[in-house]
Formats: sequence, structure tokens, C-alpha cells
Amino acid sequence: MPRPKTQTGEKNLISQQLIELRRQNDYSQRYLAYLLQLAGYDMDKNVITRIETNKRYVTDLELKALSEIFHVSYDYLIDGKAKPEDTIPDH
Repeated sequence: MPRPKTQTGEKNLISQQLIELRRQNDYSQRYLAYLLQLAGYDMDKNVITRIETNKRYVTDLELKALSEIFHVSYDYLIDGKAKPEDTIPDH
């Protein structure tokens, strides 16, 4: 069965929001990977690069991890419509 892609052929919906959030927080891909690993998620710089360049699908666990690190909702990561200020509560 073929893997789903967006209408424009991309493999994920979060690449632009991830790039924007990373830049807003002044995080390099390497630093973001470091924060994710500290939080217990196995994501390295190459994973982030491949997500940002739409060469990789994103798992639900990765969505959860990025949502927690940036304190944004899943909706914001996926469609970019919710404002970044519409954060999820800290745990």
C-alpha cells in the first residue's frame, strides 16, 4: 500500500511550522535534537533535517515530542492555523 502524501507530494505537514518554531526559539537542528534526547525522545539532527525537508514521515510520538518541546498544540504543528501563543499547559 502506498504511503500517503500531501496534495503537493510532501511526506509531512509540519515542516514549515517546525522550521518557524526552531528559528523563533533560535535553536539549531543539533540543539533541538539535544533537547529532544534530554526529554527521552530518540530523535537526532538527521531526523529533524529530513522532517524539515519533507523527506520523512512524522510519527505520533514525534508530534508529541515536538509539541512538548515548543509548548504548542498538535493543531499548530499540523496546520499552522492555531497561534503559537495557544500553547499546551506545562506538565
